Amino acid sequence: MKSNLRNEIKSYIVRQGMTMQEVVDLLADEYGWSDSVSNLSNKLQRESLRYTEAVQLADALGFEIVWRKRGDR
Repeated sequence: MKSNLRNEIKSYIVRQGMTMQEVVDLLADEYGWSDSVSNLSNKLQRESLRYTEAVQLADALGFEIVWRKRGDR
């Protein structure tokens, strides 16, 4: 189950035509994240990404996180 989250986020990175290094550099510049790819990779592996970090990561990739009631499409 853990690899599903990691793979999903990595697929968003690839779909945006970015590398992990480019994402990490952008997050470091915009939000003061560590500029280490291994730190982000470890967070994804452990599923220890905080909600604020997920929002910032989505923003860096050009996405937003939307809360929608189940069944509302």
